[in-house]
Amino acid sequence: MRVALLRRSAPEPTHVTVIHEGTFYPVAVRRRAMARRITLRVSSATGEIVLTLPERADIATAQRFADAHGAWIAGRVARLPERVAFENGAVVPLRGVPHRILHWSVAAGATLATTAPDGTAIIAVSGQAPHVARRVRDFLEAEARRDLGAAVTRHGRALGRAPKRLTVRDTRSRWGSCSARGHLNFSWRLIMAPPSVLDYLAAHEVAHLVEMNHSDRFWRVVETLYPRYEEPERWLKRHGAELHRYG
Repeated sequence: MRVALLRRSAPEPTHVTVIHEGTFYPVAVRRRAMARRITLRVSSATGEIVLTLPERADIATAQRFADAHGAWIAGRVARLPERVAFENGAVVPLRGVPHRILHWSVAAGATLATTAPDGTAIIAVSGQAPHVARRVRDFLEAEARRDLGAAVTRHGRALGRAPKRLTVRDTRSRWGSCSARGHLNFSWRLIMAPPSVLDYLAAHEVAHLVEMNHSDRFWRVVETLYPRYEEPERWLKRHGAELHRYG
């Protein structure tokens, strides 16, 4: 191990580049002590291409590996969902319902989910145009915090438990988590999913306040809180990655 480290005395590149049919693909390089082989993945949440290396693999070998998978990288990137910016006219889901972002005034004001005269569901945003994206995101985070807070409180009362803290962030790897200290953390993007999905995730993490594992006992607790939990689980597996394309 020490010899391998000495061989890499110069700083390693954080990225390598793969060129496939004239297109350049930046590939992030990550070393993992537990890795047994070189692997490639394309994150459906961020679109990032990541090359994971075992401790003893050298960069030249990693580059050859990435180059040999150029077609695979191109194919995965091409299948990524199209990004949707939070901008005037964009359509984003709110509680599972498509809403069109409407920048209706440059004057300061609250962001609201409402209905246009023609019956279209909209997120009405005011303020200067450069701040529209931030205002929409702030609004969605606040709505997520409100819905999750209510759901966590309801499920917690059913179990006689309460979290020490509830945090809403833009998590990428997990939709929710529960720490050993009883701190619950959720992705604000759950507010874009159907309400049943957010409610189920709240029940799932509250259940961890009783069972800090995924044993049969844990799932029995989940079932007492949310009897048909398989349905939102399936929804997340099929559509969850799509929520990361917004914003």
